Amino acid sequence: MHQPKSTRPDGRKEIVRITIVQGAFLPVPPLRGGAIEKAWQGLGEAFVKAGHEVTHISRLCDGLPRNEKIRGVSHIRVTGAEATTQPVGLKLRELLYVLRVRKILPPADILVTNAFWAPIIYPKEKYGKLYVHVGRFPKGQMKFYNKATRLQAPSQSVGRAISAELSELDDRVRCIPYPLPDFEPHEFPIYDRPKRVLYAGRIHPEKGVLELVQAWLRLPEEIKQKWALRLVGPWRKDQGGGGSRYLQKIRDIGGSNVEIQEPIFNQKILSEEYKNAQVFVYPSMARRGETFGLAVLEAMNCGCVPVVSPLDCFQDFVLPGKNGIFLDQNEKNLVTGLVKTLQNVLLSCPLDEWSKQAYLTTQKYEMGLIAERFLDDFRAII
Repeated sequence: MHQPKSTRPDGRKEIVRITIVQGAFLPVPPLRGGAIEKAWQGLGEAFVKAGHEVTHISRLCDGLPRNEKIRGVSHIRVTGAEATTQPVGLKLRELLYVLRVRKILPPADILVTNAFWAPIIYPKEKYGKLYVHVGRFPKGQMKFYNKATRLQAPSQSVGRAISAELSELDDRVRCIPYPLPDFEPHEFPIYDRPKRVLYAGRIHPEKGVLELVQAWLRLPEEIKQKWALRLVGPWRKDQGGGGSRYLQKIRDIGGSNVEIQEPIFNQKILSEEYKNAQVFVYPSMARRGETFGLAVLEAMNCGCVPVVSPLDCFQDFVLPGKNGIFLDQNEKNLVTGLVKTLQNVLLSCPLDEWSKQAYLTTQKYEMGLIAERFLDDFRAII
């Protein structure tokens, strides 16, 4: 297989051929959401913009064509499957998808994948050096990924979890964060915005959404009369939500005190939601489920002040007392912690200053900068 050099004789960078293989359950473009799918679509387009060749393979569904080109990226779609809550069924469905994908893999220098089975059953280098994106906390599978040249984590916490499953001499782990989408610039100060607290993410029990609503009802009237709480995100189980019963429970408890919006998968429309809120709250309880917190970073990039759980992944970019705040760790009850923290933030914290610092923090996650970090790593291993 041709192995490109880092530069040509004329000093220009060599073209890198990159294949991206997503999992079996979500399409690209991310019509059903998905932080991983959204991130790699943007990265693929950034790689093409930098002069490289990209083939992006994902699930065939939702009326998308089997083959098309989007902003220079060649998209190939293969029959996948609907997700299931049964672990064995989930793995079997993805195995069948990965085997179908193998039949159409083009030759490449780098093969990026987040599909569980791909690093186990694909050849080590035939379709490109295996570059495994570990977008979820590992569950013992890292020891089976001996063919992988690189194990890439989106956050320091996931990186540590990967390393814990490997020998101390294994140096394949790299931490490169997700990039931010290209949002339209926004204006300060945020005091000109509606007095709105926004949650955007899956409407699911592990995200603490019900507890957020319960806490909101316990806030002082002086806050509830001035501020509004808005929830945006997928609630259907096939989209990763908690289902209709969970949504109805939230509606019954929140009543007219809480605004609930259907999920928004269009990035431009979603950015408008961020820009029409002053505070972004994300009280996730998924200690082994949150691997990065892209929604939090996107909200910060649009000037929202983050109020988040003290999970490891958020500590990569939320700086308490400077650009946001963590929920009170001394409070064992999530509802009590939310009441105490929200009351403090909405009554006495310098939201305008924190908003500016939140925006500045996100600048190192700009798409072009993150794409170049990946390209440097690709060149290093080929």
